[in-house]
Amino acid sequence: MAISSTFSGAKLERLLINSCSSPSASSLRACSLSHQQMKAFSKPNRGRKALAQRTGGVRCEVAQSDAINEGDKMDPSKASALSALEQLKTSAADRYTKERSSIVVIGLSVHTAPVEMREKLAIPEAEWPRAIAELCGLNHIEEAAVLSTCNRMEIYVVALSQHRGVKEVTEWMSKTSGIPVSEICEHRFLLYNKDATQHIFEVSAGLDSLVLGEGQILAQVKQVVKVGQGVVGFGRNISGLFKHAITVGKRVRTETNIAAGAVSVSSAAVELALMKLPESSHATARMLVIGAGKMGKLVIKHLVAKGCTKMVVVNRSEEKVAAIHEEMQGVEIIYRPLTDMLACSAEADVVFTSTASETPLFLKEHVKDLPPVSSEVGGLRLFVDISVPRNVGSCVSDVEGARLYNVDDLKEVVAANKEDRLRKAMEAQAIIAEESKQFEAWRDSLETVPTIKKLRAYAERIRVAELEKCLSKMGEDIPKKTRRAVDDLSRGIVNKLLHGPMQHLRCDGSDDRTLSETLENMHALNRMFGLESDISLFEQKIRAKVEQSQK
Repeated sequence: MAISSTFSGAKLERLLINSCSSPSASSLRACSLSHQQMKAFSKPNRGRKALAQRTGGVRCEVAQSDAINEGDKMDPSKASALSALEQLKTSAADRYTKERSSIVVIGLSVHTAPVEMREKLAIPEAEWPRAIAELCGLNHIEEAAVLSTCNRMEIYVVALSQHRGVKEVTEWMSKTSGIPVSEICEHRFLLYNKDATQHIFEVSAGLDSLVLGEGQILAQVKQVVKVGQGVVGFGRNISGLFKHAITVGKRVRTETNIAAGAVSVSSAAVELALMKLPESSHATARMLVIGAGKMGKLVIKHLVAKGCTKMVVVNRSEEKVAAIHEEMQGVEIIYRPLTDMLACSAEADVVFTSTASETPLFLKEHVKDLPPVSSEVGGLRLFVDISVPRNVGSCVSDVEGARLYNVDDLKEVVAANKEDRLRKAMEAQAIIAEESKQFEAWRDSLETVPTIKKLRAYAERIRVAELEKCLSKMGEDIPKKTRRAVDDLSRGIVNKLLHGPMQHLRCDGSDDRTLSETLENMHALNRMFGLESDISLFEQKIRAKVEQSQK
């Protein structure tokens, strides 16, 4: 496995320090690093004192003396002569050079957790880069991405260790949300590698949404990639996973009828409201939409699609409402400022809320004094809240004459066509299975990338050296055309010789070659051409750091 650059420095230091607490002889020997050697793994301003504090006052020198006392047969001079490399190989850090990192998803969704929990865990889009940086700062996390919507809060990571990675991310979620770890564990779901890949593909395809095939989730997955571009920690594996998920989402919608009749959360909110109103009042019910952002605009569009020709829109500014009004020709859209919200609610039969407010806009005291609605619309004022965090407090449900629905209640709308949903989902699953295989093959192929690069570099060094010998023998006055021809000839010979080995190092699912065969070929080439392994390169870096610290 290739050693990630994020494994060096502070993370390596932490892993080595953690190994000091292990009672095993090998771990004790690993802790016998001298003060100068340990400095090679740490940041420049971290000395022995800081290391001792972080390990609860346990010093590696003590562990070393204990280990020597424990093994009477060990020659002290030999123990002190142990190189930093040998100590590293016997330390806890060594196991991470033998494992392949895992893709893990730690998530809570509308299927597993109540909205009260999801809104505490929600991370605004503007905070995603900060969250990625904090997650990648954890000991066992190499890459990360955040997918936070009204229906789900999912964190995707590449973890050096599955168990420790999940533990660290869960504790981070608890710290940022204020929710106890035990409560998060009760509602979370965990998926690894192929299962994690299949999950994000299903999410992007709309199979995991409340409303089958809804297009909004695909746009949200695209936004994860857009926000992640250039963010340290949104690495090759996670970036490749989300980009492939976008491809899957597009393909599923193109090749199946999954989007036919499927709607967004906003559309489901409109359908839910119409289900609760008497059919005779659909054309006359007074509609109020609070918030003219993306969700609010979709609510307005779906109301118009259902035959509504007049509505009031409350928003902070008039510009967005005016733009929507201009787009919706023939529909009466009346703008009201946010200060008129309660007055407008008093004149509405149905109130849709979709703002980014972090505090409720409606509580029991705001609703209880509103005038009753007509019996023609069922005698109940409907509040349909599709915001996370919620715009309408749950206490509004206690008010006589009012009914409150939030995103969790949209399940009722989705239940309408179960048989058709399952049929379309089966069609989509066949595509997802095919795409999952391709993604796993791509990820497997990354294993051989370092060897491919090293083999090319090895061949190029030989080519350049032999070319220089040849040109020197030909004299200094050879024409440029001849020089170029000889150079092209050498490149052509090298490329033709490398073509066969390179083909046998590729594992992209385009042929019947298995990953194990490809890895066997990789190891064979490493042996035949004396190519340095990833671990030996890592060891050279450590040796260089130790030598530099001893100067």
